[in-house]
Amino acid sequence: MTGDLPRRAAAEFLGSAFLLAAIVGSGIMAEKLADGNGALALLCNTIPTGAILAVLILIFGPVSGAHLNPAVTLAFAFRHEWPPAVAAVYLAVQVAGAIGGAWIAHLMFELPLMQISATARTGAGQWLAEAVATFGLLLTIFGCLAGPRAAVPYAVGLYITAAYWFTASTSFANPAVTIARSLSDTFAGISPSGVPAFIAAQFAGALAAALLALWLWPKQEIA
Repeated sequence: MTGDLPRRAAAEFLGSAFLLAAIVGSGIMAEKLADGNGALALLCNTIPTGAILAVLILIFGPVSGAHLNPAVTLAFAFRHEWPPAVAAVYLAVQVAGAIGGAWIAHLMFELPLMQISATARTGAGQWLAEAVATFGLLLTIFGCLAGPRAAVPYAVGLYITAAYWFTASTSFANPAVTIARSLSDTFAGISPSGVPAFIAAQFAGALAAALLALWLWPKQEIA
């Protein structure tokens, strides 16, 4: 695995960048076209996000596992299924790629590159939503790995599509996504002041899912 690390890191960087370009870019486009209809704008942001996730996992899964999410990487590291040194590299490139993807979206829509979001997303309901969203995402991944592994890309894409609508936070469920969205004052943004609590909730949800998955699907069934 160590010898393949540059290739794996490149896949995680590119996947995270495309994911954020889709999230931020579709949010900008949705806001432009929805004519003030918030529900329509959210739907137009949701569909590309779920769709691109399935595509990215199909493309980059054979290279890096297509984590594209520090919560996913740390959950595997917690279960001793991912080397700590590799996990550290993954986390760094996931965040860097996500920020780069948000910036690319700004440039495509001819917006200022450097932005800070002013969208407040805070409160107990939002934090619980992020814990639930990430918990469900990790259970989706571990459950599919214990059974129909080929379903992972589609299950993850469909889960995020659904979670956009049943969670109060619209399901960020990803610390790298959260950080990058704080640097975009667009439809998808989150104020930097809300980021630490979101990330704490995401890691709490991921840890809970990793622990439960050890019981629901014993480790040997996922290896």
